Amino acid sequence: MSKIHGAPSPSPGIWASALATGVILTMLAVLIGIVAVNAFGWFWPAEIIEVNLIDGSRVIGPAVQSEVLPSGMGERTKFKIGSRDIDGRDFRWIDDNDISSLHSHPEVVRVERSEYGDVFGHLTTINDTSGRLIDPSDTRALQAMLQNGQNLRRQRRKLLEERETIRRPLTQIEEKLALRERSANARSRGTQQEIVTLELRRQKVEARLLPKMEGTDRAVADIDAELRRGLLVIDTGRGDVTVALADVINVSFPNDLSFAGQVWETLKRGVQFLVAEPREANTEGGIYPALFGTILLVLLMTLAVVPLGVVTAVYMTEYARKGWLLNLATQAVHNLAGVPSIVFGMFGLGFFIYGVGGTLDRWLYADRLPTPTFGTGGIFWASLTLALLTLPVVVVASREGLLAVPRDWRDGSRALGSTQWQTLRTIILPAAMPGILTGVILAIGRAAGEVAPLMLTGAVKLAPSLPLDGSAPFLHLDRKFMHLGFHIYDVSMQSPNVEAAKPMAFATTLVLLALVAGLNLGAIVIRRRLQKAYRGGEV
Repeated sequence: MSKIHGAPSPSPGIWASALATGVILTMLAVLIGIVAVNAFGWFWPAEIIEVNLIDGSRVIGPAVQSEVLPSGMGERTKFKIGSRDIDGRDFRWIDDNDISSLHSHPEVVRVERSEYGDVFGHLTTINDTSGRLIDPSDTRALQAMLQNGQNLRRQRRKLLEERETIRRPLTQIEEKLALRERSANARSRGTQQEIVTLELRRQKVEARLLPKMEGTDRAVADIDAELRRGLLVIDTGRGDVTVALADVINVSFPNDLSFAGQVWETLKRGVQFLVAEPREANTEGGIYPALFGTILLVLLMTLAVVPLGVVTAVYMTEYARKGWLLNLATQAVHNLAGVPSIVFGMFGLGFFIYGVGGTLDRWLYADRLPTPTFGTGGIFWASLTLALLTLPVVVVASREGLLAVPRDWRDGSRALGSTQWQTLRTIILPAAMPGILTGVILAIGRAAGEVAPLMLTGAVKLAPSLPLDGSAPFLHLDRKFMHLGFHIYDVSMQSPNVEAAKPMAFATTLVLLALVAGLNLGAIVIRRRLQKAYRGGEV
């Protein structure tokens, strides 16, 4: 009861609800904060420290962690020393009692290379691509050399793509020839004539394309030789490491950067992380294939689940007669939302891959058997599996949106002579679109983070080719793919170097959260605009 004088006191239920909301928001903020701090800490150019030990040895690298030793024995610090090719280690713990001095020299360099981890140390010798020595203190000449290396690698990549384009007709003929030879014993004598014809055609195409491919191979070999002549020799404190220009990804001087330079370096590393290919068993490099695969998977899933879910909701709401059958279907949809995701993965494996895919292979690709075409995991089957997984969410939300449309709107439209289909198309569906989009938002959020079904239906550690490329038919639905969620699992649990890959797992998690938030934000903006246009569609 409220007091007679003064404002009413809040009830315990209100305080409990406010406390629960605060706890949830705090936990969410802490979660996002931990992920963001670890992710941006990986991109931020940390200070490189040269550690001189009491025994006379040296260690060069950034400090990444400190901890107190038991029994009051002081502290110890973990340094990222890189250069795994020296002693197989990326990190080293050093007791503070073993350190004689610490220095932070501005000329200390960080060389990011394609394998064996980063190199930290002092540049002692630089050879450009012509074999000419460069003064290590001449930063302009060093940057010019690095830019030349990037240009050469870009030319090499274009030449390899050009060679693949030149060879593509010959590859197609060779694939057809291999299929005909495989099925020669199972078909009529006409197969032997096809083999002879294809072999003659292959020889003619090879004679025409071979000079072009040899010319491309010579150009690639010349670029490789030029890249191998460029060398960087770095004193790491544990020995000299020689890095060929072909293996250099980036060279930076973190200790010599201003705050603006540190911010710029962080942005460059972040962009490079998004557009680069993974390296070193996914422990280094970028996540572009996983990011692309996740976006394409969610798009295909949305294209599959939205029409099916909306049509199902429309039938159950507008056309189906009330009775035990409709109640049973409604209860089945609600129960389906509680089925574990791994069960959907098993269903996708058994029905889509082995059932539908195996049947398609026997009907359309019999010559390629026992090598499967659609009878194995791929992005198409994974997207259909996720569509079934998220179907109950879309159906329930769409039904709620349809039921929220006032009955008077239906009656008014029918009274003016509109058919049921016209009323549904022009009145009910536009007004119910905010509710439908709510289901789409929830479906996208769940599908983008699911991993278990994808492990059984096509997600892999490393996909050699993207499902979408420039070769016909451009969208290859039978190809396997990489996924951000599976990438996080692989880097965190299956990596051969978990300690070095931990920052990458946090960075990939941040990208996945940002992707889901971006997709949801776009759908929310569209939903709000539709709510303003159709006030009756609000639930």
